[in-house]
Amino acid sequence: MDNTIGVLIAVVSSSLGGSAAAVTRYLAGNADPITLAILRWGIGFMLVLPATLVLRAKFPPRGDWLTVAALGICFFGLFFVFYNIALGYTTAARASLALATLPVQTMVVGALLGIEPLTVRKSFGVAIAMLGVLGALASGLAAAPEGAWRGEAIMTGAVLCMAFYNVWSRRFIVRSSALGFLCVGMGAGAAMLIAVGALTGRVAVLAEFNAAQWAAGAYLGIGGGAAAFILWVLALQRTTPTLVANTMTVNPIAAGLLATQLVGEPITLNLLIGLGAVFAGIWIATTDASIALKAGAKYTRSS
Repeated sequence: MDNTIGVLIAVVSSSLGGSAAAVTRYLAGNADPITLAILRWGIGFMLVLPATLVLRAKFPPRGDWLTVAALGICFFGLFFVFYNIALGYTTAARASLALATLPVQTMVVGALLGIEPLTVRKSFGVAIAMLGVLGALASGLAAAPEGAWRGEAIMTGAVLCMAFYNVWSRRFIVRSSALGFLCVGMGAGAAMLIAVGALTGRVAVLAEFNAAQWAAGAYLGIGGGAAAFILWVLALQRTTPTLVANTMTVNPIAAGLLATQLVGEPITLNLLIGLGAVFAGIWIATTDASIALKAGAKYTRSS
């Protein structure tokens, strides 16, 4: 039951992340990648910190702080700068399709580190979900901006940061709490981004934002920052890294649906069929979770 709840939480998180991709694409012409990341994680951290304190969430032990902060800088700092760079080259849907390689990369990293074993059923579920993404976006993949391959290549490489974050996070989350772990990591990433933004003068562009752009920026921080990643670490606390990562296949579907509102892309039959395949793949992979959960528990006890 806990495993199913974890996957459902991750689905909501990935949906918020997909909508944030469309909003980032909307803002990409008005702000650089670092400024967009500052908006997302600066606002996000301002919400996560008081929530952590009010709920008296357990922070990581002092001995874990450096590692948790390093994970946060790698993920909330480096990954999302590359994420925003990628969205400057390609569409939200195409970039999110590259982001949907996360389940495969997480499975490979988890297996290489001996943390989570591969199984035929889990691999099949991930494959079905990714085929659903391809089917959903097939009609729009041909209509790509010039040089879109650069954005997709950057996004695919950046996803490796998130794969390691997923695999390495669980051991630190169980020694503290989901909120406490998130607060330290997001705070470290946001601090690095704000320092870079202040030193380079990039944040000056925010003074030129209009009301609609500030509303989009606020959504990045509230929905795509605080809410999405509170839910993400809660999911990692309850189930395995691969099962959480597999819900990332919902991300491009959500990005495509919101893009219909922001840039007028149509909702197609491919999109609806692909959405069904995505959820079928998630279900197939989730029902094979018992062995992986036992392996994760064994790894946690030995750490």
